[in-house]
Amino acid sequence: MATLTNSMIKPLGTALLERIGNTPLIRLERITAHLPGIQVLGKAEWVNPGGSVKDRAASGIVAEAQRKRLLGPASGKNKGKHLLDATSGNTGIAYAMLGAAMGFPVTLCVPANVSLERKRILAAYGANVIWTDPADGSDGAIRKARALAASEPEKYYYADQYGNDANWRAHYYGTANEIWEQTEGQITHFVAGLGTSGTFVGTTRRLKELNPAIQCISMQPDSPFHGLEGLKHMETAIVPPIYDAGLADRNMEMETEAAYAMAKQLGRTEGLLVGVSAAAAVATCLRIAEEEAAQGREAVIVTILCDAADKYLSERFWEE
Repeated sequence: MATLTNSMIKPLGTALLERIGNTPLIRLERITAHLPGIQVLGKAEWVNPGGSVKDRAASGIVAEAQRKRLLGPASGKNKGKHLLDATSGNTGIAYAMLGAAMGFPVTLCVPANVSLERKRILAAYGANVIWTDPADGSDGAIRKARALAASEPEKYYYADQYGNDANWRAHYYGTANEIWEQTEGQITHFVAGLGTSGTFVGTTRRLKELNPAIQCISMQPDSPFHGLEGLKHMETAIVPPIYDAGLADRNMEMETEAAYAMAKQLGRTEGLLVGVSAAAAVATCLRIAEEEAAQGREAVIVTILCDAADKYLSERFWEE
């Protein structure tokens, strides 16, 4: 059978990369119905092909590695090297998806207590997963990945999402400019959770260039012992090298229970089933919204809805 030459038919890897970004910005109307002059808007990142905001960073990291000939079929002497990284799930899913589509093996160090759905997705993509002690959280996964990279440098390309500038640059060049265009420059506040910190750092750097008056608020769990999967309690964690603590106009902490409650509220009142970190971000936005309304100010508050709830539906809090 002859090979089709239609220019509209693209290699899978190219098609996936082209679908990353340009996600919808949606208005959360009911949770702010009692707050006149306030809008809370969320970037629907589950529209990305891997289902989360982490597609942005992962694709940027992979593209940079391939450009430098450190990874992938086109990398000459490095052909067949495993992409290695530590992840709490979503970046790993993005890596595994891209690896399967673009032809490079993926090895991931992942805390063993991530949701059942994430485990199944990683298996479905064929990733090699090394499960680490749940008690050590994401830091334990980082330490394991670092040890593997040091012991077998000929086998692994260590992507190091926590220290790779391609992470935050994906948001500097992508996420921030999308938000600016979608809000027609009317954004007053930006809120994002801290995990690798790439989303907050990259988006904030660009938004501040566009309008220094935009208030950029980082959010993290209120305790080292929390259920906000993917987020870091910075005071007690390995601080990502790409994190810039001086960027935030304000840092806010969020309780796990409040995030769980917001996840259920969004499902029942907005028709949105989002992940726990997304719910935590919305809960943070609502607190800011109530403060602004109490001062009689109008506001356009934008946050990142990192992923949908499909990776978390086995969690018990939905039924509590």
